Amino acid sequence: MSTIDRAVRKQDFEQLSAFRYQMRRFERFSERAAQNEGITPLQYLLLLHIKGYPDREWATVGELAERLQAHHHGVVALVTRCEALGLVERRHSAIDRRQVEVHLLKPGEKILLRLAELHRAELRSLSATFHVPQIDY
Repeated sequence: MSTIDRAVRKQDFEQLSAFRYQMRRFERFSERAAQNEGITPLQYLLLLHIKGYPDREWATVGELAERLQAHHHGVVALVTRCEALGLVERRHSAIDRRQVEVHLLKPGEKILLRLAELHRAELRSLSATFHVPQIDY
């Protein structure tokens, strides 16, 4: 069983606080950027996780639920809303017809590209101030 080698210091709390503050600032920026594109922050994250899924251009609802840390049925509803907006589509897998793939459509790609450019610029601007705290556990 591991133990903490030293007590948590005031400086550790300050670093954690600063880190959480910077994360929240970035999240708030991201939320506003998505809303300015006419989508919700959760819709943006869905598009991002489809496009960013490793080694392929689609993801399953279960994989998206894991990435979003959300319930499966909630992600099904989110996919349905994004489908209604013409941002994504469901397709049955050619390999396993029981599996449903969620694919990004051109309008979703266009929104995602604009948001990616904004996020990249924001991350560059934060690079000098956004540091992961070094706290020994």
